[in-house]
Amino acid sequence: MILVLLIWLYIFFLYKVLHDYELCAYLAPELEKSTIMAKEKFVLEYDMRNTPISMLWSYIATSNGLKEWFADNARQVGKNIILDWNGVEQELTIAGMRTDKYVRYHWKEDADRHYFEMRISQSELTDATILNVSDWAEVDEIEEAKDLWNYQIETLQRLLGCA
Repeated sequence: MILVLLIWLYIFFLYKVLHDYELCAYLAPELEKSTIMAKEKFVLEYDMRNTPISMLWSYIATSNGLKEWFADNARQVGKNIILDWNGVEQELTIAGMRTDKYVRYHWKEDADRHYFEMRISQSELTDATILNVSDWAEVDEIEEAKDLWNYQIETLQRLLGCA
């Protein structure tokens, strides 16, 4: 009985130690901040004016479209899209899609469940095409991630003639 109690106390102690950020950072400084910090979801909305939905879809959901505004080059291999920025390749997996509605991508090297998604809708008031971008970032990097998305979507808007 005492042994069981000691085991439970040991487990409780380990739980508290491992979940205390300050102590964890002190005991394991080699762990990167990103493995400790939680990511937070954010959503951005962009007015794509009267861009036809099928045209916008081809730019957000195909490798040919993505290489026009998102990366220097892109190629699709099955459900994976390999993106190239100045010779540095990163791979996306298409985690979900519904034609002319949304596409959800997951970075292949990310071990977590986070994704980024681009969703198309139509405004009932103005009949404009709306692009919603959902992404995840660490709390202290959200503004930087939003700025990057704003820049990327601005490029897309200029390409589609709606900037």
